[in-house]
Amino acid sequence: MIGVSQLAVSSAARKREGLVCSLAAATVALLCSCKQMPPAPAPEHVTPFSAGRPGGPYPGGWYALGFSKYRKETQYALVDDCGTTIVEAHANSSSSGLVEKVDIDPRKYQWLVWRWKVPEHFPVIDNTKREGDDAPVRIDISFDGDFKNLPLEDRLWKAQVKVFTGMDLPYATLEYTWGNGAPAETVIINTWTARIRMLMVESGAERAGQWVTEKRNVYEDYRRAFSEEPGRITTIGIITDTDATKQKTEGYYGDIALLESEPANGQSVEPGNQRAGAECPVAQK
Repeated sequence: MIGVSQLAVSSAARKREGLVCSLAAATVALLCSCKQMPPAPAPEHVTPFSAGRPGGPYPGGWYALGFSKYRKETQYALVDDCGTTIVEAHANSSSSGLVEKVDIDPRKYQWLVWRWKVPEHFPVIDNTKREGDDAPVRIDISFDGDFKNLPLEDRLWKAQVKVFTGMDLPYATLEYTWGNGAPAETVIINTWTARIRMLMVESGAERAGQWVTEKRNVYEDYRRAFSEEPGRITTIGIITDTDATKQKTEGYYGDIALLESEPANGQSVEPGNQRAGAECPVAQK
């Protein structure tokens, strides 16, 4: 699905590739990039962005994820935010992301914590519709599982993606989104496959222009979204995309972590930013 074959394809095959790449935009955390391969073995923690340096390479196992040579890519860079390194994303009718392969037990590390920020000029989107499904910020998590337990329709879709891209889809994806078109806490089933479920963490522009620290019980969220027990977490990803609505937007991401114990409300996992809405925001460009 990502890193589509560089061989010449027929117009019919290209149309099919476009469909698969649209699915790829919703499953950015699941697959490998043709530009930069992740290291092995997968770590048991998420590498913090703050471990990198502004203008430098992505830290740890984070790598750039391009969907297709036919698809414009979102630009990601490590920048300084008052002494802490964060990721700044700029999308312009584009869709791509950053991912890191991991191997984490969500029963032990249930608490997902991160902070993010969206622009005050919030994009016009509607995540309940295929043609409006963009977002200034997303956190994607992929899970392992037994494919033999899936309905025939899902197994056929997986086989189709494999045929057209050579890539194996993960068992399931839970996508935390700051979007619009539905209230916060809404679970939205992806229009391409039921193995991707979006959970609307923030909806609309009410908190735009400020850092917001989130904490989620990923174990319980998965059970609520899929009505089953989760397997091991295999990949963490971020994505800022506007390819569906052809707009410009930006998004900002702080460190992401999976913790054993529930953190205090508003507590960040970054050095120097222990509360939500740190005193020094990202400088205006």
